[in-house]
Amino acid sequence: MKPAAFDWVAPQSLEEALALLAEGGDARPLAGGQSLVPMLNLRLAPADRIIDLGRLDALRAVHEGEDAVLYGALTAHAAFEDGRVPDAAGGLMRETGAGIAFRAIRTRGTIGGSLALADPAADWLVTLIALEARLHLRSVRGGRVVPAADFVLGPYTTALAPDELLCAVEVARRAPQSRWGRCKVVRKAGEYADSLCVVLHDASRGFARVVLGALDGAPLVLARTAAALAAGAGDAALRATLEAELLEREAGDAVARRRHSTCVRRAVASTVVGENS
Repeated sequence: MKPAAFDWVAPQSLEEALALLAEGGDARPLAGGQSLVPMLNLRLAPADRIIDLGRLDALRAVHEGEDAVLYGALTAHAAFEDGRVPDAAGGLMRETGAGIAFRAIRTRGTIGGSLALADPAADWLVTLIALEARLHLRSVRGGRVVPAADFVLGPYTTALAPDELLCAVEVARRAPQSRWGRCKVVRKAGEYADSLCVVLHDASRGFARVVLGALDGAPLVLARTAAALAAGAGDAALRATLEAELLEREAGDAVARRRHSTCVRRAVASTVVGENS
């Protein structure tokens, strides 16, 4: 199939892009195009105007601070994979970028485009909620910062207003002793996940965070499971807490919960054996 007719415009500045969005209508920003273009071809994402952001180098800029790194929304997955940008999470962001689809897609797809699409099984979505990232949004009305966990309202649904653009992702630097674990369950390499979990664990601070994705809704922050992990619960106690929380949070049917439970426990185990040291 081919897309329905639309106007295409390539703004030369961020201000021009925001002004175009403010004009209203069914306008869609185009970042890497790895999701939007197929959806246009299938006529699943109707648009009367495409705003191509490809010439906005300001959205590719990466700013390092003492406590955090600010990544432009057009930073490509491959930039993380190749180590061309700093990794505020001690290797987790590089691992996430490298695990997305195929190399051709990773060279074009962007962190901002992935977040704005809000596919429940998207790698960046789960990772950045786990990292408690802050998303910088802009419109002609001004800017605001939204926590990643509040940005995603549901499958393919975000807190972005029609005239807003996701411009940057802010990630706090992890402490050197902080560990991370990640598990992605896929039937075939390159596909979206059937289950995806990211775990952060800092035993020295008694801190843990567990986020599970590839669900029917937005990713789940498994607070009770994280608390058990932070408290040093043994394998049996941790599994019991996890499975009770998955049931309580209605994380799929029995088969799906078994898959998610296994995924979470593998992610937790990877922080123990030091796969990311």
